[in-house]
Amino acid sequence: MIDQLVLAFFLSGLVAALAYWRGSLAPSGVAGALLVGTIIYGLGGWVWGVLLALFFITASLLSHYKEQEKQAVAEKFDKGHRRDFGQVMANGGGGALVALLHGVFPSHWWLPVFLGIMGTVTADTWATELGTLSKRPPRLITTGNVVPVGTSGGISPFGTAVSFVGGLLIGFVAGLLGQMNLVSLTVISGIGGLVGSLCDSFLGATVQQIYYCDICDKETEKKVHCGQPTRPLRGWGWMNNDVVNFLSSLFGGATAVLVYSLLVA
Repeated sequence: MIDQLVLAFFLSGLVAALAYWRGSLAPSGVAGALLVGTIIYGLGGWVWGVLLALFFITASLLSHYKEQEKQAVAEKFDKGHRRDFGQVMANGGGGALVALLHGVFPSHWWLPVFLGIMGTVTADTWATELGTLSKRPPRLITTGNVVPVGTSGGISPFGTAVSFVGGLLIGFVAGLLGQMNLVSLTVISGIGGLVGSLCDSFLGATVQQIYYCDICDKETEKKVHCGQPTRPLRGWGWMNNDVVNFLSSLFGGATAVLVYSLLVA
């Protein structure tokens, strides 16, 4: 196991360094990626490491896709596409925790949990990066009212569809790499990812901390906007976007386990 952890540390360092050079990671994000990558690959195995890399590569590519068109929406978000330590842990921390538990208490149940978590963060990232390009305006998940693009809790048919595809991809690749039945894993990850992504939207619409900028009269996730402090509008003070992403990934993992118990166990 020591040899695998050393190899995982080395490979994670290479990926993190490349991501930093490409502008996908902030300096603190490099440390987070090194930690998450080492734990997931070192304790979960190479297939788990591949799935983590698949999420990270697609997330990085999509963050730069039509970047100019998404600029107006991106300025609403608390953080940019250069992921810091908090963002890396929000997206990869759940998977690292499961890999750690898998290393200490080996069980076949950890795989569907991991698939659900990675399916959720992939689905949510795809929904954010591609859903904002939808031609139809999003609607708030709790009321169905039309809201501006980029509003926390806003969903659209296109964004929901691409999020489902993102979740399906994680399970499909796991199946291709020999992890149990391909169709079952694809369904498990797809459903877990979709439900987890919708959970993210629900939390964003209800309890995530949202601020209001009196300068431009817009909602935002940022504490400072237009060069001035914003004022709390709704939500819990500690429930920022990173916390929402982390909790949603765990919910997606729990959903995947439920689906796994119905299909396989």
